[in-house]
This record gives sequence, structure tokens and C-alpha cells, in this order.
Amino acid sequence: TSTRVNHFIANSAFVRDRIARAYGRDATVIHPPVDTGYFDVSAAPKPSPGYYVTASRHVPYKRIDLIAAAFKDLPTQRLIIAGAGPETGRIRAVAGPNVEFAGEVPRDQLRALFQGARAFVFAAEEDFGIVPLEAQACGTPVLALRRGGAMETVRDAAHGPAPTGLFFDDQSAAAIAD
Repeated sequence: TSTRVNHFIANSAFVRDRIARAYGRDATVIHPPVDTGYFDVSAAPKPSPGYYVTASRHVPYKRIDLIAAAFKDLPTQRLIIAGAGPETGRIRAVAGPNVEFAGEVPRDQLRALFQGARAFVFAAEEDFGIVPLEAQACGTPVLALRRGGAMETVRDAAHGPAPTGLFFDDQSAAAIAD
């Protein structure tokens, strides 16, 4: 039925490129909305040295296990993992004592976690990825896998002024820790 589609719409250039490869068709990119009115920069300064945070449904492709494993190799750094799901037990098994599991948190607590964090860690290859944008709206830099939608929403120092984060190239605990 793809030949009968009048116009394709994608939520990112990453998905637009996939549509072009799969169907040989162009697509208009319309990014999803992000509530930057709610997720905003706090007037309070970030604590030093602070903590790192990640937040997600605990499912395999989100790779929260790699983030937890990375922090096991960084015993002086603290990681808070927000969210829950079928992978929580496996993630707990690879986490060290410096990893805290917050579980599912209400929106106001998530915003506070973002506002107080040293950085948000994002290891998934997402079509777009709204949560890294919510963290950035709170003034928190993002450490992200250099793939997928993050390539459109995170600016590193190599791509102009006002960087909003850093990329790692391999989807591995070692690359995250580096």
C-alpha cells in the first residue's frame, strides 16, 4: 500500500532517510513537541560534583544496561536511573553501588532530576528522542550515542557555538565511560 501514500511525514531526518531507503520516497520532517515551558532551567545552580541521570522505559533497545555497566567502571561518579520495565532486573544485576534506581517518577520529580544533574546519559538509537530535549531544556547537557535522532537535537563543540552535549561513537559501556 506504500505506493498509494500521498505524502510521507517523519518525526526526524533519521526516519526520513529510512523512508527514502525503504520506499524511494521523500518525506516531510515534523519534529514532535517538547514541553519546554515545563522542562526549564532552574534558578538554583547545579550541585558540584552532582550526579548523572538517565530516564527511560527499561526495554532492551534503550540500552540502560550499558549505562549502568559504564558507571560500575566509574565508582566515584553517581548515576540515577529513572523508569521501570521488563529489563529492570537485568540492569540492576550489572549496576554497581554508585547506581541508584529511582523507579517510575512523577513529572515534577523527573524535572528536578534533570535540573540537578551534571549530564543526561542517552545510549539508545531512537527515531527522535524527546527525553534528551527535556533534559537540555532544563539546562542539562546530554551524553548521547552518535546515531539516530540525537544527531539532530544534541550539538557538540565540533558543530558550532553553544554546545548542548557530547557524543560517544560505540554503543558500549566502555565508550559511555570514556
